[in-house]
Amino acid sequence: MPRLLDVSDEVRSEIGDDEADRLLGGERAPDSYECTSCRTPGDTHVEATSTVLFVGDETAVLAFAHARCIPSQVVPVSEEQLAGAVRSISQAQTGAPDLAVPSPAPAAAVPGAALPAVPAPGTPADSAAQPTAPGQAAILGITCGLVLHGRVGHASLVVEPTGPVGRPGSTSGEDEFLDLLQDAGFQPVTDLDETPDQLGGWSVLVAMGKLHAILQPAAAGGSTGWWQAHQPLQVTDAWRMAASQLSEVTMYAVPAGMVGRQPREDLLRQALERAVALGQVVAASLPLAGT
Repeated sequence: MPRLLDVSDEVRSEIGDDEADRLLGGERAPDSYECTSCRTPGDTHVEATSTVLFVGDETAVLAFAHARCIPSQVVPVSEEQLAGAVRSISQAQTGAPDLAVPSPAPAAAVPGAALPAVPAPGTPADSAAQPTAPGQAAILGITCGLVLHGRVGHASLVVEPTGPVGRPGSTSGEDEFLDLLQDAGFQPVTDLDETPDQLGGWSVLVAMGKLHAILQPAAAGGSTGWWQAHQPLQVTDAWRMAASQLSEVTMYAVPAGMVGRQPREDLLRQALERAVALGQVVAASLPLAGT
């Protein structure tokens, strides 16, 4: 029986026309599933459903989501993240197709948009990374929290490097972190109550209730990782619900040492307000990608 499935051209090109047709015809599609975005049940017979293909270095896995939550798309992830996704999806989606397809070669990042030392291995979701020792490359600390825009709480990420971030090849030691992000389309923040404009091509990957990556446009099309968690970071239910309801996450970026570790959301906002007053915050709204 045909299903209410959407298979995007991007997904179809990865899995092939025959597999896509089998999905649409119901031969390879599950009757029910857990939405990889909102984590509530879905039914391919009665609800419009998106196919989401997670692509690793060597393999890929197909997941399903409510079409109202996210569109059908291909989401690049690390092989380690993919293994975790396979375990979660297989537990949640009985009868889902066991799909493994070769992964294409990773696309090159947009020149000038990718920052050096992007990975932040082991950085917890509620704290900043430790300061960088002299001679070491900076890593990015990620803080998750709800930031009020007026009376509406927005799921937010505060990105803060452990030290100066320069342009590729620069040896001056000058911190150009905010300049690099502005080159990529992020805008200076003058009022925390205002929601920043959405930045095309960038997105935030939250899968199975955990933060996996921040994605940026790839030069050859699609997306590539700008920041990836060494291990997926758990987010609160309130944060995930706010992100799901608005279908976006606000990303704030500040220079090293500007915000620091803040254990509560009210203290995080106070630190952000001080940074805004100094003109040291850029931001953008990033749509949810994948899940």
